[in-house]
Amino acid sequence: MNFAVTRHADRRAPPDALERLWERLEGRRFQEITFRRAARYIRADTGHDSPVSMERDEREEIGRTEVLDCLREICERAPELQLDWYAVSPRR
Repeated sequence: MNFAVTRHADRRAPPDALERLWERLEGRRFQEITFRRAARYIRADTGHDSPVSMERDEREEIGRTEVLDCLREICERAPELQLDWYAVSPRR
């Protein structure tokens, strides 16, 4: 499943929040998740789909949680980043 990591609209993220995060992600793979830079967001590919027997919104929530957990881990290791600066949404 594919997701977009963007600046969170409700938070006071700095204008370069995505660039700061990308510095930590570029060329790396985390927990089976591959990240790629796009013009206005960072694409996160979980590399797998949940079982088809699950509803789409359930599969999306599982994937979204995986991406958020990965970002949480990265932000905990980088004092210049804050997890609440970022939003993760499905890319369809």
